[in-house]
Amino acid sequence: MTDVGADESLLKSVAERIAVEAAELVKSAWEEMGRGGRVRVDTKSADTDVVTAVDHESERLVRSRLAELRPGEPVLGEEGGGSEAAADGVTWVVDPIDGTVNFLYGLPWFAVSVAAQIDGVSVAGAVVEPVSGRRWTAARGHGAWLDGRPLAVSAPERLELTLVGTGFAYVEERRKRQARFASELLGRVRDIRRNGAASLDLCAVGAGWLDAYVEHGLHRWDWAAGALVAAEAGAVVALPGSAPDLGADATYAAAPSVAAPLRSALAACGAAEV
Repeated sequence: MTDVGADESLLKSVAERIAVEAAELVKSAWEEMGRGGRVRVDTKSADTDVVTAVDHESERLVRSRLAELRPGEPVLGEEGGGSEAAADGVTWVVDPIDGTVNFLYGLPWFAVSVAAQIDGVSVAGAVVEPVSGRRWTAARGHGAWLDGRPLAVSAPERLELTLVGTGFAYVEERRKRQARFASELLGRVRDIRRNGAASLDLCAVGAGWLDAYVEHGLHRWDWAAGALVAAEAGAVVALPGSAPDLGADATYAAAPSVAAPLRSALAACGAAEV
């Protein structure tokens, strides 16, 4: 990995500052919707895959602030696209609203995610929840925090006591495969949670609110900040392309005490075929 002299703590501060500003914009829109206001909604890969005008507004704000604070550094955003990795230096990876469906329904489990990556690897990031105001942050080699409090993963004693988070794709055929996979897994663990925001599920692993998390088909902006939070809190993390036994596009994070047996169970349940 190229160092480029980047200060991870400084990058974390920039990510948090900008994510907080974007979260304030998103919260204002969410509150207006609660008073009966309307927001423009479009679809992307499927009718269930939605994007709102607020997603675009949030990403524009993030890009504008990054241009001011980190001029010249490329940005990869869910709505605006961009390069996945700079040839040299820092690339910013942005999800302006992770959990857009939750946002639309008034369910307060969504977030703004901003991460700094070097050579495609996250070195700093922030995940900010607009409604609660919670701030999840991490810097490579420096730990992870929730509102300034250091995070540490859980330590379930065995597989059958493991609470696992997951998620589902928008394409019907893949959702069916994921449902079969989840059905197989349910008999081996304590229970499964599907909360609808990958960044926050990964952060929840870091906080010990979930013992593990696995999902297929995530994009870089879905995991860039949250996976760093989980890893810096002590989780065993596997990103898309690094765990063929779980599937080519699987994202996996787990408490070390169950990481190996859970990974074996996921493979046995057909994770690679999802």
